Amino acid sequence: MLKRLITVCLIAISGATFGQSAAQRYIELYKQDAVKKMNEYGVPASIILGVAMHESGSGTSKIAKYLNNHFGVKGRNDSKDIRSAYKGYDSVSQSYDDFIGILKSHVQFSRLFEKYNDYDYKSWARGIQRGGYAHSSTWASQVMAIIKKYNLWQYDNRPDSSELAYLKPAQNLVSENEIPETYRVKSGDTLNIIAKRFGTTAQAIKNKNGLRSNILQIGQRLSL
Repeated sequence: MLKRLITVCLIAISGATFGQSAAQRYIELYKQDAVKKMNEYGVPASIILGVAMHESGSGTSKIAKYLNNHFGVKGRNDSKDIRSAYKGYDSVSQSYDDFIGILKSHVQFSRLFEKYNDYDYKSWARGIQRGGYAHSSTWASQVMAIIKKYNLWQYDNRPDSSELAYLKPAQNLVSENEIPETYRVKSGDTLNIIAKRFGTTAQAIKNKNGLRSNILQIGQRLSL
């Protein structure tokens, strides 16, 4: 009896270790891609990684293995290995690109880019759920739990190192009379942070400065 109990415990421990290892491997493999897309488009890296890990079982699900589908997107596939209603991709990178494309091209998601900062993962998760990305009423909570468990928020463009350090409008907004014509980018700045500080939008700043991505350089001068 004791021997059987020990065996069961060892199996449970090994299963937990495998799950932990799969998640850590996934993060190491794709964190740079997530950060790059965050800087280009403004979606928090933690959301990109958290949704991918949730929808693909950290890359271990059948649709991830056979279809390169890491975001649970449904659609056509040409796989001869599995029958599935999920979309097939030539590469994992294409799956990541498609996820960003879905967020940008559907109005129920695209408004999130203007509404939330690229570090406010909680609002992004809830907003994506409200937009109908998943049917489960606990989907956002599950994604946020993954983000917290693996500290994925550390990859976001946060104003400081604290997980809960959100900008307080009363302390950071500049009155209309004090808004300068130009602003020089400082360390830690993102388009969303600058936009909130000066009461405008990231897209308005991009349009005014002819920017094609959200990537900023320290010392760069922006017209406001």
